This record gives sequence, C-alpha cells and structure tokens, in this order.
Amino acid sequence: MNPLKPIKRNIFIYFLAFEILFFPFSAFAEQAAIFSQRDIFQPVHSNNGMVATQEARATQIGLEVLKKGGNAVDAAVAVGFALAVTLPRAGNIGGGGFMLIHMAKTGKTVALDYREKAPEAATHDMYINPLGRVVKMLSRSSYQSVGVPGSVAGLAAALEKYGTLPLSDLIAPAIQLAEEGMVVNDDHVATLTKGRTRLQFWPETAKIFYKPDGSVFERGEILVQKDLAGSLRQIAEQGPRVFYEGAISEKIVADMEANGGLITRKDLKDYDVVFREPVRGSYRGYEIVAMPPPSSGGIHVIQLLNTLEPYPIQNLGHNSADTIHLMAEAMKLAFADRSKHLGDSDYWQVPIMGLTSKAYATQLRNSIDPNRARPASEIGPGNPIPYESNETTHFSIIDKEGNTVSNTTTINFSFGTGIVAKGTGILLNNEMENFTAKVGVPNAYGLLGGYANVIHLRKRPLSSMSPMLVLKKGKPFLATGSPGGPRIIPTMLQIIMNVIDHRMNIAEATNARRFHHQWKPDELRIEKGFNQDTLRLLKKKGHHLIEKNAIGSTQSVMRTDDGLFGASDPRRMGALTLGY
Repeated sequence: MNPLKPIKRNIFIYFLAFEILFFPFSAFAEQAAIFSQRDIFQPVHSNNGMVATQEARATQIGLEVLKKGGNAVDAAVAVGFALAVTLPRAGNIGGGGFMLIHMAKTGKTVALDYREKAPEAATHDMYINPLGRVVKMLSRSSYQSVGVPGSVAGLAAALEKYGTLPLSDLIAPAIQLAEEGMVVNDDHVATLTKGRTRLQFWPETAKIFYKPDGSVFERGEILVQKDLAGSLRQIAEQGPRVFYEGAISEKIVADMEANGGLITRKDLKDYDVVFREPVRGSYRGYEIVAMPPPSSGGIHVIQLLNTLEPYPIQNLGHNSADTIHLMAEAMKLAFADRSKHLGDSDYWQVPIMGLTSKAYATQLRNSIDPNRARPASEIGPGNPIPYESNETTHFSIIDKEGNTVSNTTTINFSFGTGIVAKGTGILLNNEMENFTAKVGVPNAYGLLGGYANVIHLRKRPLSSMSPMLVLKKGKPFLATGSPGGPRIIPTMLQIIMNVIDHRMNIAEATNARRFHHQWKPDELRIEKGFNQDTLRLLKKKGHHLIEKNAIGSTQSVMRTDDGLFGASDPRRMGALTLGY
C-alpha cells in the first residue's frame, strides 16, 4: 500500500502543469551562455588561509574565522550556516551533504556523511500510481519528497570532533544577516525571478522571498528572514538537538502532518551522521581522496582516472578531439556502472574495491575504440566483482596549518521543494527524488537507477556530490568540488586532469570549457566556445553533440611550494575566493 495521504485535486492538477512548463528547476542559476571574458586566468594567492565559496558574504565570513584563529573546520561551519541565509537556492539547514576533512597534525582524512535519510514511512513504490507510472510531482515538489535533513547535525558533528570555536560564535554572522537583512544581489534577482511561479505557490515561501504585492526584490534592496534568524538562534543557544528533538522539530513535524508529509518526530530524533572511510585512488603519482557511497562521485572519478591514466593525455592536448573522445567514452562506461552498482552501502553491497581497481579499469579501457564513439545501446554495466579483495553548492577551505575541508551540500533542486516549513524560515529539500522511484525510469537528471538505489526506510539516496582532495606526498595539494547533479563527476575529472596533465594553474583549470557524457541519454554535452574543427572531428567519430548551459561551478583551493592559490568559477554569479 502507498502510505501517502491524499492530496487535493487542484494541487495535483497544478503540479502536472508545472512539471511540463517549468522543469527543470535545478538549472535556475546556470547562465545560458559561457562567460566570454578571458582575463581571469590568474588565481587568488595567499600564504596563510583561503576560502572559496559560491557566495561572497559567506567567503568573507569564513575568512574572518581563519583570521581570528579558527581552523578550517571552524570556518566551514560558519560558511555552512551563512550559506543557508545568503544562498537560499542551495545553501541550507534543511538539506544535507558530504564533507571531507584533512587534519594536518595527524595526516588523517575522514569523510563525513550527513546526507538526508528516507522517513520510516517511505516505501519502494511510494511514487508509483495504480497504472504503474511514476508521479513526478510527488517525488519532486511536495511534502512527500522531503528527506530527513542532515545539515545541522553534520556541521555540528564536524565542529565537535575537529573544530576549536563555540558553535554560537560561528552561527552569529548568519543570525545577523537573517535578522537585519542582506542586500539582494543579481543572483537572488535572477533565481527568484525564474522560480517565481513555483515558489509563490507556497504561501510561507512567498511571504519571505517576495514583496507583499508578489513582486521580486530588486538589486540593492534588503531581504529579511526573521523566522530563519529565530531558528538559527535556537541552534546557536541550544545546539543541534533543538532541530531534531526540540522546538524546531515540532514546527517541522506539525507542517508535515498538516500537508501529508512523512517526516515524524521519531525520524528527526533518530537521524544520525556517519564518519566513513574515504575511497582512495592514485593518478600519476598523486593520491585521490574522495567520498564513499552514498556518493557515486568519489568512486567514479577514481574509476575514470584509472581508465584514462595509461593514455598520453598531455601529448594529445587539452580539449582536443582525441582527448575529449577518450574521456567521453570512459564516462559512458562509468555511468553505466553507476546505474547498477551504486547505492547506500549501509543497505547494498557496493563493489567499491572492484570499481576503483586498476585491473577493472584495464578491462574497461580495452573496450574503448580510439576512433569510434560506441552508441549507448552497445554499453551496459560492467562486472567489477571479480576485482573485489558498493541544487547544490560547494566550498573549499584551507588554513595556515594545512587543515583542509572540501564540502558539498544540497537541497537538490534550486530552492529544494520550494517549501518553507511554517514558522521556521527553513527551505526543505526534495532529496527523495534522488532515489530510484522505478527501476528503468530516469530521474530528473536523466539518470537511470537500479535496485541498489530503491527507496527504503532510513536509507540515504544516491548522490553525485563529489567533494575531492588530491594529496601530494601525503599533504593536501588540491581541494575542489562543484554543484551540477551528474555533471559533477565529469567536472571533477576535468579539474584534476587540467591541473595534473595539462599543468594549468587553478584559475585556468576552472575557466577551461567543459563537456559531459552520462551514457544515457546518448549525447555529448558541450559548453559554448569549443573549436569548430574539434567538434567536426568528434562528429566524425560518431558523437552526438548537444550545446547546453554552462557546466558546474567549482570552488577550489591549492597548496603549492609558492603558497596558497584558489579560484571561484565564473559560471555562476556571486562566487568569491579570498585569502590572507
């Protein structure tokens, strides 16, 4: 039986129309055209600490923490809470994410999983109607699409174990911005304008993010978020449990009960974060450290690097037809494997060692034709078992001691569900959409999922989020990450290869044009600006080229013998890297 409560007919009709007219929402903030200015190839340089985020005020807040003696984890916590105010389409305390933490003193790197979890009332067929079809609006744009949030627990857990400053001090800047108001910037105007129909459907959301007459705030005006300030103040004063067991949880549950949502008091009380062992690989003498499942990104970036390592990539040239062809063919194989083998490793035996082994990569590489693009119909998931011995924003931070944080957090679509829990100011995620609603039916990002990622109570949905660390001689060399759904994985691959193979500085690596292939749909997605002869050669090899919006928004910091360098991606407005 489907546990979902009935919803009103008019709401159902509205969302059916909405699915057709306004999806996808995750592309809200992506600029339609790739940036044209080419005078931004020099990275930010400093010698002490550095913060790279997608929002300038959050960057400034994080840097102030470092200047006052806090470490990278302290700064990460301050940035995380600040983004919930300053970047509401992606920053959050109503979502979840992944954090990689490297502590210089011990040389140890840990992976913190604070991904959302399915409520106990969730079932594998909860989004399938009596005709056997997936009802997309239920998994994308309703109270039933909300996973149990993990951001507050995750940030608090990182601070408790590795931070040095009080939680209340680190949340204080976010409280001030929410209570006194923040200056609206171009990014807010653009995203709130594009999301207007969707967000104004929910009265609680509309009263916060739009004027009383329904119009959009203009650049330079002040946006106040009083309810969010109240929630943040309670967390600062009472700690994370107020979100999961106290007054905030009571408001969330009351709103769920009033609107047919699934999250209960028990779901919130039972939520837990997990410190996991990162997945590890190597590439041309560098160590790659990444998130394990329920992230698919870490495994598949390592798998891709393993597959491509024997090729003379540097000699073939950056973004040449031969280089792009080999990388795209490897991407197809990785995404095919993702469709079968990846899920929450607490509920599914993910063949991690097999997927990340050099021997399995050799098998995959042997199937690549250097002169022909294989159609997706000829490719299926591989068998890594014999080799076994399973809207988003990113920020990267490094402090003067070398402690490093790479963190990716999300509420899935831009503004998540679009729903603000009444009386809290907290935008709720729609991460349940990341589960496989029905095997063989693609999700909002066109990704196919298998039984490994079907819905199960308390399970965490599969994610492409891929915070990455690259180590050189055991010390952090590069911390990077990006939003972008499945496009995160090729974005991370290209950043790493741009730096290592093509010897670019981090700004050049960030600004370079990107491409993406995810097996199905069978298309090689490219940004604007590629050489036309290159595109002609790719078509000759059999690639189906599609030019679409800009790919990703990386935030990266590097430590070299000459100091710290960093770069924020110009593909999205408002990002900033600062050092001191």
